[in-house]
Amino acid sequence: MSIVELRQYTLHPGARDTLIELFEREFVTGQQAAGITLGGRFRDLDDPDRFVWLRSFPDMAHRRRALEAFYSGPVWARHRDAANATMVDSDDVLLLRGPGFAAEPGVSEVIATVCRPSDATAFDAYAARHLTPAHALHRTEHAENDFPRLPVRTDADVRVWFGPADPPPWPTRRLRLEPVASRHL
Repeated sequence: MSIVELRQYTLHPGARDTLIELFEREFVTGQQAAGITLGGRFRDLDDPDRFVWLRSFPDMAHRRRALEAFYSGPVWARHRDAANATMVDSDDVLLLRGPGFAAEPGVSEVIATVCRPSDATAFDAYAARHLTPAHALHRTEHAENDFPRLPVRTDADVRVWFGPADPPPWPTRRLRLEPVASRHL
């Protein structure tokens, strides 16, 4: 299982497509060159000012090295001001352990569920009954964030999965996501 960041950005009104175009043109290959595996990139169908994306790393040490390489490198230096100008908040980041996720080509909508189970054993029983490997189940990674320039949320122990499933008996947030058409297939 990989270390995965689920990143949810709140953007200035009307700025989402600007960020997506910049992200796809510059940041996908820039991050890949730094050793980062990019997962799905999505428009939030219920909020026109949200961009949701995932990236993953083999382990925390690799994460730190790859983030240092990207954020001190030329691609970020050239384009950070333009990217940051689109954003109101980029700190809604969950640090997870799981398989990562990218939508299959041609899929027009993905459901992501963020669940806060109060009982890990009961959640495991729920997952055994309702989730399959295709749901790409992720769990909070409790390792210390060793790249503090990019904050991660530490306020919750969550489970995240992709695809429809019967609702669990714990608080959840469902995200209806439209995959960004990638030019990097």
